[in-house]
Amino acid sequence: MKVQLETITSQANRSFSMMFNPRLSDLFFWHFHPEYELVYIKGATGTRHVGEHISTYKDSALVLIGSNIPHLNFDYGVRSDYRKVVVHLKKEFIELHFSNMPELIGIKNLFEKSKRGIAFSGETKEAIGEKLFDLEKLNPFQQYLQLMEILQKLSEIEEIDLLHEKPYLNKFNDKEQERLRKIYAFVDKNYHRKIELEELAKICFMTKEAFCNYFKKMTTYTFIEFLNRYRISHSKRYLMKGYSVSDACYQSGFESLSYFNRIFKRITNENPSKFRKRF
Repeated sequence: MKVQLETITSQANRSFSMMFNPRLSDLFFWHFHPEYELVYIKGATGTRHVGEHISTYKDSALVLIGSNIPHLNFDYGVRSDYRKVVVHLKKEFIELHFSNMPELIGIKNLFEKSKRGIAFSGETKEAIGEKLFDLEKLNPFQQYLQLMEILQKLSEIEEIDLLHEKPYLNKFNDKEQERLRKIYAFVDKNYHRKIELEELAKICFMTKEAFCNYFKKMTTYTFIEFLNRYRISHSKRYLMKGYSVSDACYQSGFESLSYFNRIFKRITNENPSKFRKRF
């Protein structure tokens, strides 16, 4: 199984970023990123695949994932009406903020354990999950204070499962991580327009043929397959915001409405108008 390096796009002046109810249930997104990730999903039963650990969660899941541990999106294949919140905390913020403060030793130890992946259970899991959803209504300073409180409470929970016996070591070296980061950052910035393979080959200092072979080897997708899936994930967000099918098509980088409809159906097993109506 190949893995993708995800580039987390967030404001430069923020130490953490949040996504509320992102819908990726039709996308098999096996990926990793430098940011630590705290994810809570409610109203779903699905696969908890973190590093080499694979299990099934029922009704809800609250998991803290360490830096650069590959994982599958927790809503993959879910068909129920679920809620989900994802918090990404910058690696530099974690390593600098909690390293030399005795008052925060519990949180520091929490992030040390997260290098093995932590699944939380017990009565407090649901309460903490609701506090994570409440972050959406707060200003940045209030979000910071509430997040610190949440992390402190997580550090005190005894009902945890460590998903690996020892810290997970990502097999991708720094050079590969940086190359993948450049590719995904370029796609994230330019997915709404036509992207030529020569542009990406130039970024990687490769010929077009060498880039195509490299990308398929690293991700199991051809670049066009990956780009279509990436654009479809964005089109779903546009549709959920109330955009028309036509607007979602062109806003997400497709040049043909018929081609968009065909690719959307192939990836999600339903047409975009039906998807829009459901949400």
